[in-house]
Amino acid sequence: MIPQFVDRERELEYLRKIYEKKGFSLVVIYGRRRVGKTALIKEFLKGKKGCYVLLTNESVRENIKYVKECLADSMGREYYKKLDVDNFYDLFRYVEFGDEKFVMVLDEFPYLLEISRGLLSVFQKIVDEILADKNVMLILSGSSLSMMENDVLGYRSPLYGRNVNVWKLQPFDFKTIYKIFGNIEQAAEVFFVFGNIPYYLKFYDASKSLEENIRESVLTKGIGLYDEPLILLQEEFRESRIYRLILKYISLGYRTIGKLCSATGMDKSNISKYLDTLKETGLVEQIIPFGKKRGSIYELSDPFMDFWFRYAYPHRGALEMGDVEKVLSIFKREKNQYFGHKFEKLIMHLLKLGIFPELREYGEFTRWWHKGTEIDIVGVREDTLLVGECKWRDSVDGTRILKELKDKARGIGWKGKIEYAIFARSFSTKPPTAYAYSLEDIEKLLRN
Repeated sequence: MIPQFVDRERELEYLRKIYEKKGFSLVVIYGRRRVGKTALIKEFLKGKKGCYVLLTNESVRENIKYVKECLADSMGREYYKKLDVDNFYDLFRYVEFGDEKFVMVLDEFPYLLEISRGLLSVFQKIVDEILADKNVMLILSGSSLSMMENDVLGYRSPLYGRNVNVWKLQPFDFKTIYKIFGNIEQAAEVFFVFGNIPYYLKFYDASKSLEENIRESVLTKGIGLYDEPLILLQEEFRESRIYRLILKYISLGYRTIGKLCSATGMDKSNISKYLDTLKETGLVEQIIPFGKKRGSIYELSDPFMDFWFRYAYPHRGALEMGDVEKVLSIFKREKNQYFGHKFEKLIMHLLKLGIFPELREYGEFTRWWHKGTEIDIVGVREDTLLVGECKWRDSVDGTRILKELKDKARGIGWKGKIEYAIFARSFSTKPPTAYAYSLEDIEKLLRN
């Protein structure tokens, strides 16, 4: 199991700088569910005078009760619990914040907006008329990306135009995952299956094999992450059934709009709408081949969601009956091929992080394909093109792979200079005229 709180030094430093400023400040922290917002906020609150409230969508009255109780306990003013108020504006009018910096956290703020969108205008009045001259740091946090981006931060929001500090919390990068596990091969396999969402990583036991972790935390009914994607989609989307259908077929290889229409029975305009929403929430990414404006494909962005929809969801019946070994055997049979594609994703991620010194000047990373020919990595640096191949295999003959890569690269039709890169678990030979990185090489770079 990973520690309760790791990394997030940039985020903590960001919050500390705002905290150290005298006077009022408004901070909005948001990100997809399970990404670690609450853990970050609670870590930041340690040693500070403040109040943390997890809001609900029960009723305004109940949420006011939770805020009163928290303020009473954190400020040592028991009578706050008995304040006869039925709206947030009057509640904040009664609070005596004092000269010492006070941190007020309202977590899952979108729950309030589910009760009444008008509450945003109430909080705009609280900010402008009550808190503006107080030494208070108000943190609004939320997991509903659409509500946070459109309703709270959008140009139509009552809070729009005010001095709002915004941080969108992202999943861990691979450097953090490697730091947690300390072994490049184990870290890679964890990333391929459990992904980079902090909550999902908590279910991985480093003392057990990958297959044991999958069996116990993903495929066993009623335990760990067995129902996690279903819960996430139900909380995020009203039409979760349709989103489940689309995600399942993307994971199974129906990656173009045409193929998705055939598999789901939906028309193009309708499915495009759902795909746009999935892109906005970060669950799906659209990939356009290098040098093209059309012919894009869709893939699941989250490795765990991809694994779950490929192996757990289509075999839900067997898993409900406890036949875990049947599903696990399917994964074992396809493991090398499945991990090969995930290795491409990992290398693309590491290129964007800039861990390869010789390749840092390249950008706009994507892939290229045409009539059955594919190139895993394509990047651009002024008039130079980088093309790369990824092989999740040991003892790779780099010389042979380079020759094949050069043959494929001719199909791109690039007129300028071309450089080549090969990424593999290990090499039997490394070609002198191409960049070649084994897992051991990548591990050394991650340690620096």
